[in-house]
Amino acid sequence: MSIETDIKQKKFRSAYQRLALNLVYTTNWLESKQLEFFKGHDITSQQYNVLRILRGQQQNPIKVSDITERMLDKNSNTSRLVDKLLAKNLAKRSSCPNDRRAVDVLITEDGLKLLEELDPFVEEWENRFNVISSEEADQISALLDKLRESNK
Repeated sequence: MSIETDIKQKKFRSAYQRLALNLVYTTNWLESKQLEFFKGHDITSQQYNVLRILRGQQQNPIKVSDITERMLDKNSNTSRLVDKLLAKNLAKRSSCPNDRRAVDVLITEDGLKLLEELDPFVEEWENRFNVISSEEADQISALLDKLRESNK
């Protein structure tokens, strides 16, 4: 459906207003779909993001501040997210040998197993985007990058 149909608005002030509203609406739509999916696995999309970052470290410890820099949602409270993953035994904490004030985080075997279990479903979810070609996906990504770069 078009943004006009979805939000029941026939006219926009400009193409840029339509784009801005469409981006917000689509982001919220994607987040609600992710929320549905991850809720069934007792994690949030932000917790999933932390787990993926930890898995990408390949068992090398990472500081919470470094996780924050890599988060998709820059407004996330990374310390709280890590605490929740610790409580679920999906991550573990260790002391940083170089800085006693810093805390390193590692993914646990349970965390790796959960990601392994989720991988096929996440891939299936991402395949929803197959309605556009990979060239179109690259073009949209490049345009979004350009939009963010021009507004820093």
